[in-house]
Amino acid sequence: MILVTGATGNTGSALLKELRGVDAGPLRALTRDAPRAVFPAGVEAVEGDFARTDSLKPALAGVRKLFHVPGLGPDAEIVEAARAAGVEHVVLVSSITVQTHPHLDPAAVNLAVERLLKDSGMAWTILRPTQFASNALWWAGAIRGHQAIRVPYADVGLPTIHPADIASVARAALTEPGHRGQTYALTGPERITARQQVETLADVLGRDVALAEVSRAEAHRDMAAFLGDETADAVLDVTGGDVNEELLMVRDTVSLIVGGPSRTFRQWVSEHAGAFS
Repeated sequence: MILVTGATGNTGSALLKELRGVDAGPLRALTRDAPRAVFPAGVEAVEGDFARTDSLKPALAGVRKLFHVPGLGPDAEIVEAARAAGVEHVVLVSSITVQTHPHLDPAAVNLAVERLLKDSGMAWTILRPTQFASNALWWAGAIRGHQAIRVPYADVGLPTIHPADIASVARAALTEPGHRGQTYALTGPERITARQQVETLADVLGRDVALAEVSRAEAHRDMAAFLGDETADAVLDVTGGDVNEELLMVRDTVSLIVGGPSRTFRQWVSEHAGAFS
């Protein structure tokens, strides 16, 4: 039995489809609202709340492999609950900032979860993706309202990754040999700037999308309203304010593991154009 957490998110939902496609055996998806959740046929929806680890026992019963997205609850208790339930292998979504910006608080939090997992006695595979293509959804409201996209560092290009590529690597780690004890840094196939992302959105949507480059201070004010000061600063550092070659590096990890080309930002936009209309 495989349990997928974050099952309604961008990566978790794609992973469930992939696992169904390869007939990975019994699948279970954890959600806070099972009656409303929509999953692929054959996936068992189980209700649970990470903030209450006692509620996870039914979801973990009989599970031997776990896909885990941290930060949904007290990770130390969640990892212990998985170990106590007999989970043998955990695939963890961490962040590439663990290796590129370890001094930032969000990176330190992810590293702490990695260490918890490694010390748990369970087998592990750690995925460290770079910036998600789906972060462009932050702009959806402005685009629907025909407003300019406000971004700092408009011409800094990052190797943005399609969440479905993270799911493809997770599927391989959960169903194929050779991935236990491995840590994978994951990126998209090319660097793409915020300006190029906006141009791609305009091209796919078939209409003008304006971009307004703003200062770091302005961007921080916008982001801090919903991310908080520290996280806003961290995001601004890794999206242009404090980049380094390790962060900017385009890696072929996805294609080597899944045996095919990684997905482009344009492909993600084409698949999600409705969110911007």
